Amino acid sequence: MKRISLIITLILIIQGFSYSQEHDHRYTPPGDSLTELKLKEWQNLKFGLLMHWGPYSQWGVVESWSICPEDWGWCERKKGNHPENYVEYVKEYEGLQRTFNPVNFNPERWAVAAKEAGMRYVVFTTKHHDGFCMFDSKYTDYKISGPASPFKDNPRKNVAFEIFKAFRNQGLWTGAYFSKPDWHSPYYWDPYFPPLDRNVNYDPQVYPEKWQKFTEYTHNQILELMSDYGKMDILWLDGGWVAKESKENIISYYDEWMKKGDYPYLFQRIVNQDIKMDELVEKVRAKQPGLIVVDRAVPGKNQNYLTPENTVPNEPLLYPWESCIIFGGGWSFSPGASYMEPRKAIHLLINIVAKGGNLLLNIAPGPDGEWQEGAYELLKAYGDWMKINSTAIYDTRYLEPYKSGQVCMTQKDGGYKYFFYLLDETETRLPETIEVKGVSLAKVKKVRMLGSTASIKYIQTGDGIQFQVPAALRNAPPSRYAVVIEVKEG
Repeated sequence: MKRISLIITLILIIQGFSYSQEHDHRYTPPGDSLTELKLKEWQNLKFGLLMHWGPYSQWGVVESWSICPEDWGWCERKKGNHPENYVEYVKEYEGLQRTFNPVNFNPERWAVAAKEAGMRYVVFTTKHHDGFCMFDSKYTDYKISGPASPFKDNPRKNVAFEIFKAFRNQGLWTGAYFSKPDWHSPYYWDPYFPPLDRNVNYDPQVYPEKWQKFTEYTHNQILELMSDYGKMDILWLDGGWVAKESKENIISYYDEWMKKGDYPYLFQRIVNQDIKMDELVEKVRAKQPGLIVVDRAVPGKNQNYLTPENTVPNEPLLYPWESCIIFGGGWSFSPGASYMEPRKAIHLLINIVAKGGNLLLNIAPGPDGEWQEGAYELLKAYGDWMKINSTAIYDTRYLEPYKSGQVCMTQKDGGYKYFFYLLDETETRLPETIEVKGVSLAKVKKVRMLGSTASIKYIQTGDGIQFQVPAALRNAPPSRYAVVIEVKEG
């Protein structure tokens, strides 16, 4: 490989990453009027579901990463008969397609549970980095419906199609996760060369014909998903290192790992992997007008919203964004996974929405096609809370200063302001007064607590508001974990 880009890396280190704040707040609108309208609608949805699923669920390993020849914790080889031998391990890993038979696959149950929890969109992994397709692609046999798969004779073998249909039938938007890198494709990891890391294992500038075949393969598979799987709302592309090399992309890629404290990533290879994204986006929008495209971690007009991974920004962000968060275990199926405690999960949603973002919570189906009961239990807790308080979540925007003590806040059109009081684990009753600093009210028509018809009095103080909570509500709050005070102005 002729380009390592260590000089650029060292320059970034010397500069102390002074660009980070500017990068964090840089956003390029898509430039497509239909997409920009759809993005505003997407910002109203607030709550979505992400699912990582593939043959790797049989081993309970972290998606595709154990076949990546990098020395990181999530790449460790701990399963199979030959974890000490990389070549033999990959053969075993790819052989998992012969035993992956999710006979209990029931996407309708998932869709109902997601809807009742208050989720409004789904993003499903149609293909992860290992290249195994959870849809019936005509461009590969390495797929859930392929000749080696025991699930090929199942009437629901086209898993992605069945999932998208089930969730659409419940009124949810649908999004296709698709990995740009493909470690099974001979046009990405050429069998002639050993794989060195997560990147293509040859130089696309030295072998342009080979890279053109990979580009065409990628375009063809994505166009399948955008043509044959019904109305699609989001194309969620992973593998940000597959991009046209530029100073901006290098900065974005390295900055992602600096934030996580993974400083050795500063010495990862940077390879020019241009898959003609502008051309691809034009093609897919011809099939799906207004499609939201999320080219993750690649700055520019094709990253229509940003996706902080397993983290929440410290402050509100003024551009479209979504935190994708692990619900229980890992991104992929983990046997005996512990799921997020309901209080933490509900507070997480409130915190993200108050900062102007969406929450995309991940659930990983098991090898039999079932969710773990812990997932259903947590979704039910969300649903119970959302039945009372969802009006303060959907269609809302950031309200300055977004948080005051134990109170988060949002607002929406029509003169509505919402104040979420987050009960901590020691509180069994609400306080007599709920104080909010940094906010003032004008021409108030009504103040109430969601889930109750009782009016709430308030006092405007020099630096904020004090809401006076009636005794009946203090002793019996209308919802657990967090209550919401609604103010109607006008």
